[in-house]
Amino acid sequence: MTKYVYFFEEGDGSMSDLLGGKGAGLAEMTAAGLPVPSGFTITTQACLGFYDADKHFPDGLDAQVVQGIATLEKRTGKSFGDHGDPLLVSVRSGARVSMPGMMDTILNLGLNDRTVEGLAQLTGNERFAWDAYRRFIMMFSSVVLGLHKDPFEELIEERKKALGIANDPDIDAESWKTLAAQFKDIVSRQTGKAFPQDVREQLRLAIGAVFDSWNSKRAIDYRQYNKISDSWGTAVTVMEMVFGNMGNDSGTGVAFTRDPNTGERTLFGEYLTNAQGEDVVAGIRTPEKISDLQRTQPDIYKQFVDIAGRLERHYRDVQDIEFTVERGKLFMLQTRSAKRSAEAAVRIAIDLVHEGLLDRKTAVGRVGAQSLDQLFHARIDASQGFAVAAKGLNASPGAAAGQMVLTADDAVAWRDAGKDVILVRVETTPDDVHGMIAARGILTAKGGATSHAAVVARGMGKPCVAGCDALQIERRTKSVTLGGVALHEGDWLTIDGTTGNIMLGKLGLIPPPSQLPEWLQTFLSWADELRRMQVWANADTPEDAQKARELGAEGIGLCRTEHMFMQQDRLPVVQQMILANTKEARETALRQLLPFQREDFVGILEAMHGLPVTIRLLDPPLHEFLPSLEHLLVETTELRLTLGADSEEFKKQDAILRRVQQLHEQNPMLGLRVCRLGIVYPEIYAMQVRAIFEAACLLKRRGVDARPEVMIPGVGTKEEMQTTYASAKKVADEVLAEHGVELPYTIGTMVELPRACVVADELAEYAQFFSFGTNDLTQTTYGYSRDDAEQSFIPQYLEKRILKDDPFQVLDRRGVGALMREAVAKGRGARAGLKIGICGEHGGEPSSVAFCDQLGLDYVSCSPYRVPIARLAAAQATIGALD
Repeated sequence: MTKYVYFFEEGDGSMSDLLGGKGAGLAEMTAAGLPVPSGFTITTQACLGFYDADKHFPDGLDAQVVQGIATLEKRTGKSFGDHGDPLLVSVRSGARVSMPGMMDTILNLGLNDRTVEGLAQLTGNERFAWDAYRRFIMMFSSVVLGLHKDPFEELIEERKKALGIANDPDIDAESWKTLAAQFKDIVSRQTGKAFPQDVREQLRLAIGAVFDSWNSKRAIDYRQYNKISDSWGTAVTVMEMVFGNMGNDSGTGVAFTRDPNTGERTLFGEYLTNAQGEDVVAGIRTPEKISDLQRTQPDIYKQFVDIAGRLERHYRDVQDIEFTVERGKLFMLQTRSAKRSAEAAVRIAIDLVHEGLLDRKTAVGRVGAQSLDQLFHARIDASQGFAVAAKGLNASPGAAAGQMVLTADDAVAWRDAGKDVILVRVETTPDDVHGMIAARGILTAKGGATSHAAVVARGMGKPCVAGCDALQIERRTKSVTLGGVALHEGDWLTIDGTTGNIMLGKLGLIPPPSQLPEWLQTFLSWADELRRMQVWANADTPEDAQKARELGAEGIGLCRTEHMFMQQDRLPVVQQMILANTKEARETALRQLLPFQREDFVGILEAMHGLPVTIRLLDPPLHEFLPSLEHLLVETTELRLTLGADSEEFKKQDAILRRVQQLHEQNPMLGLRVCRLGIVYPEIYAMQVRAIFEAACLLKRRGVDARPEVMIPGVGTKEEMQTTYASAKKVADEVLAEHGVELPYTIGTMVELPRACVVADELAEYAQFFSFGTNDLTQTTYGYSRDDAEQSFIPQYLEKRILKDDPFQVLDRRGVGALMREAVAKGRGARAGLKIGICGEHGGEPSSVAFCDQLGLDYVSCSPYRVPIARLAAAQATIGALD
């Protein structure tokens, strides 16, 4: 029979796949002799079996849980359901990787109308016993029975108002007893059943609810966002309860062994006296700093600091630790690798190397490549002047401005309508995760730096200000008071998660600096020593090219010339060229464009002195440079009616209209564009090639090492490649001869059609390099129009699991990747040493970079600000830390 239940001493830290991260951590702490309450873990296999059996326990699990409780009774000397000395347990989720707050937890399980009386007599603390019972009723009702917490919380608020008090710990025993009875009445009214009194039924239902929470909406949303597999399941830990709400010598806390925002080597965390664990994590009360424990309970603090240091050295990583103090005795409830900001992750990795705990290779593998995106957050432009309306805790760095919304669903709806929003909540809960994903930033009235809002926002790289005492929220009227100022849904706010400041209105934000800080340069230099692939950048202007170079780009993998045509000073000339009826007229217009293009290429080639610059010849259809057909029809009709058909203005617009109608295509993406445009109108490509090499020759005479590479887009046949290659080479050689300059160059193609992959060997007879244009290759492989698909059906495909990932964000290895693999093999088979890269935005997505490394590509190219991400991802792919 499959073993589903493991006591903590039966496992170890390597068993996170089976026991979940929490269970493996508890096993490891138990083995180290740390003060861990007794308990056992139900495996992730049991969760998967639960779903396979249509949400019934798999065979053997019931019996093993019963035996586990019996063993726990023997170890603790307490009895489950006993009136005299009741055994109470917590039931907690625990996936193999941390998913903070995404799944469910139930505390104080085993309490009922009889055992609560026994607990009061046993402890001599009636207030504690009834506080524990009402907590259990609330949690069980929410997690297991699916009831909303609001009615329970409203009763508590009403009781506090009646008593004239502000905080839960001040509520007396009789009031908690009355509230517990009222809570059970809510359950009876809303479910039609009495609150369960059989403790074994409570346990069975709780385990099932935790299993069920693996597929809750919030957990699914979190897994999608963080690319976590749906097939893992969650483990469940059943542990003897220890209580932090037994008086002022008790409490509960969460701590990090280093600051998760900055990486500073100092204990960072929060502690609540006379409270249970959910009070800290949920942000129900604003906690004290962990350092305050040194003053109130110095012996406990000293013991905790010692244990925290041991755990960090043991795991060789920053730990996120949950603990409880019960009547002056410390208990460790969890340890796991801490979520941290990108800056903290890099600084900590460097420090751990300097401290001798890690080598450089391991350190490089520790930092999530995608997380580096957080380092390029916006900040508030201080030059505009602003007043701070209120201040909270700086929970997650970065600044954001948006319109205020008060619910997660509204955040999604407003985001989908194209609006920037700030999600404002009393405190966030796991059910808010979809709104947090949609929001630009998060602001909460309660909670601290380890609250749900803070932890999840840091993981997402979103600004968050938490625990703002000056924020009062009125959900019914969708209004708030912030620092005494009344605000309503839709009003603009600006938050600064780095300082904790909150400002009224929409402030201007400054994008992050392009220069890498010294500590990041150091870290990325370690990555550069390890990676095999080069990292290039996509850049269309000298400024972008310079920025890319500053961020570590080793070349330009895509310079899009069509963006140069769109500038206002040259667009009229471009339109003149398009409207020309003869080749001679087109060439006249192209001669006017030549100086503009040459100037563009001089700037980019000079910025990338000594490095290759891949310039793609004109790619889009010509009609994109003209006004839309619909707009022209309206405008021409108005001119005819107001000025008459004989007016010069009407004739001019009518000519443009007729040309647009001639160029109009039913499916322009597959029409007269890419190399087809250069074959039908060879003078266009000839002008561009001439501009490239005139620029290169000019720079060569100035001592600049210009290295142009000409890329022909959209080639699908050998004949297209042969024709465009020969035409480009003829012009390039003519220019070099005219200027008496020798200059090495290459002519290659952008591989963006399935047929190009299949006949790559034929293309390689002429093409001197390949660059995968994976945006269009994905479109043509799937038959999806990217702009339409991402707005219409792809979100539903992701929700329904028809697609695992958006193929325009994460490279499709099975389909698109198979074509790329074939192209690489055939291309290099025909031309040994063929240089091959990728220039779609997939070049900056870590898992796509890893796949490119597996294919043996020479480089990836991405937008400038993603260059650091690609540098790290390429290194991690080389060392096997990313696949």
